[in-house]
Amino acid sequence: MASNSDTLVTIFGGSGFLGRHLVRALAKRDYRIRVGVRRPDLAGHLQPLGKVGQINPVQANLRYPDSVRAAARDASIVINLCGILAPSGAQTFDAVQAEGAGAVAAAAAATGARMIHVSAIGAAKDSLSRYAQTKAAGEEAVRAAVPAATIFRPSIVFGPEDQFTNRFAAMARMMPVLPIIGGATKLQPVYVGDVAKAIADAVDGKAKAGVTYELGGPEVMTMRAAIEAILATIERNRMLAPLPFSLAMMKSYFLQFAPGMLKLTPDQVEMLKSDNVVSGEAKSAGLTLEGLGIQPESLQSIMPAYLWRFRKTGQFKSSAA
Repeated sequence: MASNSDTLVTIFGGSGFLGRHLVRALAKRDYRIRVGVRRPDLAGHLQPLGKVGQINPVQANLRYPDSVRAAARDASIVINLCGILAPSGAQTFDAVQAEGAGAVAAAAAATGARMIHVSAIGAAKDSLSRYAQTKAAGEEAVRAAVPAATIFRPSIVFGPEDQFTNRFAAMARMMPVLPIIGGATKLQPVYVGDVAKAIADAVDGKAKAGVTYELGGPEVMTMRAAIEAILATIERNRMLAPLPFSLAMMKSYFLQFAPGMLKLTPDQVEMLKSDNVVSGEAKSAGLTLEGLGIQPESLQSIMPAYLWRFRKTGQFKSSAA
C-alpha cells in the first residue's frame, strides 16, 4: 500500500491564514507539500509544521503563468487558496481571483493533477461586488480547465490569525463605540480548522469530484450578534452604533486608504449587504461540512482560546468574576 509520502501536493497561497492550517493538516497525514508563494523567504513559519524536508516553499506568482506551471510540475494534487479582500498595486481582484485561478487550473490540467479550488459563499457574476464577481469568474475558469475540480465555498472564516474576530476585538480595546455596518446581515462563521480538514479530506479522496461544497459553522447569526459574541469573549462592554450603508459607503471612499484595522473599501461595504450563509441547495445535496462527516465548531467554543489576549486581565480571571 502506497504511503502519502509518495504524493506531492502543491498549494498556492499556502503561507496565509487558511494555508498554514491546511499545510499542518496535510503534513500530519504525511503528504509531501510544495507551497507556491511570491516570497519563499517569508514562508519560513511553515517549516516547523512538518518533518525535515517535507514542506518546500517555492517562488510562484499567479500573474506569471510560467512560475505557476513550474510550481505545479509533478504534483498529484494542486490546491488554490489565493484570494484578497482588497486590491493592492498589481494584486487586483481580476489578477488574483479570476485570471490567477485560471492559471493555476491550467497548470493542474497540464500536469494531470487533481484540482481543489477555494472560492467563497456569495460568488456570483451578477453581484455588485468585484470580490464576488471575480470569485465567480475564478470558479468558471477552474471548471473550464479542470471539469472534475472540487470547489469549496466557505462563509466568513475565523481562527487565531483571522481578519474578522481579531479586528473587532482590537477595535474594542481602543474604541468606546464600535460602528456596525450591516448589523442585520446573516453570517455563518466557520472555523479555519474545519475548512482545512475538509480540504485535507478532499486530498484524501473523500470529497466528490466536479461539485461545489459550501462550508459554514453550526449556527447562523447576524453581524451584530457576532460582534456581541466577540465582546462577551473579551469581557468588554462597548456601545454598538449602526452605520447606514449609504453613510458607510461615503466613509469607505476615504477609509480605503487607511492603514490596518481602520481600512474599509467600497467593495467591502457592498459585500456586507448580502447574507453569507450556506444555501438550502447545498444542504439538501449534502455538499456541506456535515456531508463530509465533519461536525463544525462554533464561534463561542473556539474564540476564548485565542482572543483572551484582548481581555483587560489576559488569560486570568478578573477580580469581579
